[in-house]
Amino acid sequence: MKIHEYQGKSILRKFGVPTPKGSVAFSVEEAVAAAKELGGPIWVVKSQIHAGGRGKGRFVNASNDAELDAAAAGHPLAGDGGVRLARSIEEVRVAAEAMLGNVLVTKQTGKEGREVGRIYIEDGCDIADELYVSVVLDRSNNKILVMASSEGGTDIEDVAEETPEKIHKVWIDPAIGFAGYQGRQLAFALGITGKTVRKAGAFLDSLYRAYMASDCDMVEVNPLVVTGGGDVIALDCKMSFDSNALYRQPEILEMRDLAEEDDAEMAAAKYNLSYVNLDGNIGCMVNGAGLAMSTMDIIQYKGAEPANFLDVGGGAGREQVAAAFRIITADPRVKAILVNIFGGIMKCDVIAEGIIEAVKEVGLEVPLVVRLAGTNVDLGKKILAESDINVIPAGDLNEAADAVVAAIQ
Repeated sequence: MKIHEYQGKSILRKFGVPTPKGSVAFSVEEAVAAAKELGGPIWVVKSQIHAGGRGKGRFVNASNDAELDAAAAGHPLAGDGGVRLARSIEEVRVAAEAMLGNVLVTKQTGKEGREVGRIYIEDGCDIADELYVSVVLDRSNNKILVMASSEGGTDIEDVAEETPEKIHKVWIDPAIGFAGYQGRQLAFALGITGKTVRKAGAFLDSLYRAYMASDCDMVEVNPLVVTGGGDVIALDCKMSFDSNALYRQPEILEMRDLAEEDDAEMAAAKYNLSYVNLDGNIGCMVNGAGLAMSTMDIIQYKGAEPANFLDVGGGAGREQVAAAFRIITADPRVKAILVNIFGGIMKCDVIAEGIIEAVKEVGLEVPLVVRLAGTNVDLGKKILAESDINVIPAGDLNEAADAVVAAIQ
């Protein structure tokens, strides 16, 4: 689960991580009131969406999706993307009017972008240096990885590819915790000197404690800034959480913004289905994550692209199978469907009945390829063959992939 920047900062502050003062606003009037309360003289107006690259993003008109020229003089959406500096209350108002209710397209949103429903009004900051830091789980050695770079404010993926030597790493044993020498090690690697070294170490320790206590998947601060006075502050914040641990994080669960989440993924979650939207046009329904990955791989090997990852699991019932099929068919990009089931605990006849039930409910307007193997396979094939739905049967995965790719061509 992801949350907004302002929500992440509220969590960080509880653990002593310094952040600029700010207030969230859902309307232009709230934005102006927040700016007046902060006092200025400089404010930063930030669009709040679950995506990075907001500062370099561009707005499109929500009513007709026509891209706006950000350089067009006098246009109400003209400006500097989804993060803007304001030097007066009037500039705060103009920025808020430009952002709220319009669609922001960034490198991470895809061309469809995200509609901005809330903005964050924050105090300006005296920036002397911009750095990067993140905390993630390194599953290869069961330790917590803290990464830092002197290249703050840029895409860390580009830094990793072009100048990997500028990314510095330390691994934390959860049984021991973050040690003071590790904070100093990272501070020195980033070129921090003097009294700021101690402040950087305290910052990193607090960031680590926030990560652990909140059951995070990731905490990313980009940029982490050193001010002219030598303070270390989180100027931006991105946090995501382990969904399996949210039952013990009720306050964080309340921060969930359903408007920012994929409708299909939310529908899948209701039936305990593992679903991820992808960019292709072949819908996949598979049981088992490994088989699902293999199915997507062979589709790509055959020259096509999967539209989704969908694992119905090993013990799904007819209702879950029907729900999975409805989710796939609801995607307008899907031009063909491949069902690939290896029955163990999952029975092939249950899959067949679920498919028939879903087709009766939503109809079938695209080719459907079904490969069944394992428990009750003959019964499953018989049920599909005797139904009145048009199914393309396949004996193995290679044959199924050939059939579904041929169907879209």
